[in-house]
Amino acid sequence: MFGRQFHLFTLYGFSIRIDVSWFFLAVIVTWSLATGVFPFWYESLPSVIYIWMGIAGTVGLFISIVLHELSHSVVARHHGVVMRGITLFIFGGVAEMTDEPPSPRAEFQVAIAGPLASILVSLACLALFSLGNALAWPDALNGVLKYLALINGILVLFNMIPAFPLDGGRVLRALLWERKKSLVEATRITSRIGVGFSYVLIGLGVLSAVRGNLVGGVWYFLIGMFLRGAATMSYQQLMVRQTLEGETVSRFMQTNPITVPPHISISALVEDYVYRYHFKMFPVLDGETLIGCITTREVKSIDRQQWHQRTVRDLAETCGPHNSVAPDVSAIKALSRMSQSGVSRLMVVDSGRLLGVITLKDLLQFLSLKSELEGE
Repeated sequence: MFGRQFHLFTLYGFSIRIDVSWFFLAVIVTWSLATGVFPFWYESLPSVIYIWMGIAGTVGLFISIVLHELSHSVVARHHGVVMRGITLFIFGGVAEMTDEPPSPRAEFQVAIAGPLASILVSLACLALFSLGNALAWPDALNGVLKYLALINGILVLFNMIPAFPLDGGRVLRALLWERKKSLVEATRITSRIGVGFSYVLIGLGVLSAVRGNLVGGVWYFLIGMFLRGAATMSYQQLMVRQTLEGETVSRFMQTNPITVPPHISISALVEDYVYRYHFKMFPVLDGETLIGCITTREVKSIDRQQWHQRTVRDLAETCGPHNSVAPDVSAIKALSRMSQSGVSRLMVVDSGRLLGVITLKDLLQFLSLKSELEGE
């Protein structure tokens, strides 16, 4: 979903990150406010004032989205869900949960927390805007407050559409989960509604573009495509969790993995192992002793002219949590670790001894076979 991200700050223990795509959104919002919205609301102000109003409105939108996602995160953590953090990107923000809420009630409370926070922000800005009008505050300040009250209200209305993964879709999923006693069935229904709604947005985008509103049409189209992908991916992720539930790493690991000795050169490693087996990570064994692991990332850090002089032992690093896993760890956790660290193979290690290797390919093959046989 995301590209390059930057950590901004930590709030209540949650890492607040910003995706590079957010900067594009910030420019678009600032430009739209400074050249369209605020000049329409308040005529004859200096151009520089409109620019500062646009910047202030964008900063206010940033804070509003953070508060919205922070509310989701705080309630999710209260229910025991581990949060990876909050990321802002071109379509808003997302509180990244490592798992589904434990119950329909928890799902409802987590889902509704964000819209409630946005309602409070909207009402607070509306109250300040009314006070500002009564006390004759500067138009620049009143305009920003009016915009923030309006945009937070719009965010609430849009998010409460009952189409997963929007907040309204999650609320609907909680109600269906409680009624049908099945998270999978509830997710299946709300995901299909989400996909249907995404096609509506895509259609509106095409129609708007045909009628001459190219910028608006592109936004409708992109948001529709994003929601379609998010709805489909959310259901697939849930099915993966359900399929791998109760399975441990030991079931899927290869017990005779390809290993490399520490004394060979980097050149030999590349020619005889990387190009032959096409793996990006290899365990390094000295006899039966696990020294560590070596990855193509370490190889790339060395000048190619030194490949003949340097050995695997020189580059082998201790097998950290991003490259290794215990045999009794759940397969779901191993898959999540691969996703987070961007690797496709993990060493299975017990008390410093290499037991095998688990690969993303093996997990996906299992999921594919089970889906084919059981019709899921």
